[in-house]
Amino acid sequence: MKIKKYLTRFMLVCCMGIATSSCAEWLKVDMEDGIMEDALYQENEGFLTVLNGAYSSLNEVYGSTWSMGPLDVMAQYYNVPANGTHPYKVYASYSYTDATFESTSGSLWTRLYQIIANLNVLIDHCDREGSAISPRYYPFVKGEALAMRAMLHFDLLRFYGPIYSSQTESTPAIPYLDIPNNKDMVAISSAKEVCEKVLKDLKEAEKLLNEDPVREEGTMASDSEIPNESNDLRYRQYRLNYYAVQGLLTRLYMWMGNKTEAYNCATTLLKEVTEKETFPWVTKSAATSVSAPDRLFSTEVMFALYNTSRDNLYDALYGQSLEGNALTFVGGLSGENSKLESFYGKNSSSDYRRKMWEEVVITGDDDDEGAATESTGITYFLKYEKVSTDSHFRYMIPLMRISEIYLAVAECSNDLEEVADCLHQIRWNRNLTQDEDVTEENKMRLITEEFAREVIGEGQLFYFYKRNAMTEFPSGTEANGTYKMLPSSYVVPLPKVETDNRQ
Repeated sequence: MKIKKYLTRFMLVCCMGIATSSCAEWLKVDMEDGIMEDALYQENEGFLTVLNGAYSSLNEVYGSTWSMGPLDVMAQYYNVPANGTHPYKVYASYSYTDATFESTSGSLWTRLYQIIANLNVLIDHCDREGSAISPRYYPFVKGEALAMRAMLHFDLLRFYGPIYSSQTESTPAIPYLDIPNNKDMVAISSAKEVCEKVLKDLKEAEKLLNEDPVREEGTMASDSEIPNESNDLRYRQYRLNYYAVQGLLTRLYMWMGNKTEAYNCATTLLKEVTEKETFPWVTKSAATSVSAPDRLFSTEVMFALYNTSRDNLYDALYGQSLEGNALTFVGGLSGENSKLESFYGKNSSSDYRRKMWEEVVITGDDDDEGAATESTGITYFLKYEKVSTDSHFRYMIPLMRISEIYLAVAECSNDLEEVADCLHQIRWNRNLTQDEDVTEENKMRLITEEFAREVIGEGQLFYFYKRNAMTEFPSGTEANGTYKMLPSSYVVPLPKVETDNRQ
């Protein structure tokens, strides 16, 4: 497979980047080498190089922090006691002033604004008079760059901004950086202003990507069979394609509390992709394969990272060699002391998602009298475990999937039959046949449970809880317990690399 070639093309982005410690500093410095920048954009290939470099750079942030890892620990998925010795306890306890958290936050902030700044230069060059970008590639390069700029700002807002409401929309949140090579410090925008700018970028990207080949030819997850034809516009699951933009619009509208627009966007999207079978449900044979099980349900993924270091990330977060320092579930595979049992619910043994876990029993050492101590079972997460090298999802890390859109429709709908159908679509395609009747009283609970099961390891559950201002949700340290969440814990303070430069 040649996808690696097209998504990890030699990164001349460094010609445009500046080592910086904050968004504020980034805006005060001239381009180190304007000649090299101009040279980069003298050919169509240079535009593709910069865009592909931006996609590759996403792995530095989303791969380890904003998909699997700390962000999911903050959603209390895993057995990480806040008062224990686990290396991720600062995230489980929302210890935002801790040096470890501050370091993570500062690095995340800095890298994302570096990527955004590079995207701004790329977008600017797309529209310059006499631009070298070809008419064929222009809508894709600019459209995807705008979509990525919107996505990064939106995720910064979701992380650092307030719980969005009419009472908090005027709260200062983050800077929206949309001017290339700006030498002035950009003011911090309110949550509402950021959302409006994200919406503007996404709407423009939607128009530019209207003729995205994904709408007629699907995800094109293989090389072209036409001799000498470029693959630059293929592998659409790994690009911010037209449907991914619709998914981002749905997320944005829901974040803003505009359920009418979210519903319209999500139902229109589902209607089109269902008719065209663009993101088909995973098959039983793929999900239960012995040699290469598709635990990602990869055909359903609307947008993903292509990360050749995924095995290393898996070993560092979930590997069995980590034992007590791995991100695991409490208890074994079943029984009263099993979080797996409570998380997936009763009568869920056939659920494909439940097959993502494996229990390893560790036999205790003999005590002083020679009697064996009690054995301990550790339930390890296998979603990103290495699979055979010929699997097309070998390096995939999902960032958006079609089931999220079904759940968005369910959350926004006032028709309980429609809600039930959306939930049933997901559960039926997870090999489950028994559905709980949907009522006004249990609707949100059922949606929340399915959302948590669908996106584990993908960094979306914390945002779901925050958007809904949930003060109680399942605990990661107890099989059947709940975690009492303080509303203030949802709001991450801006990192010192930013605030110190604004004093």
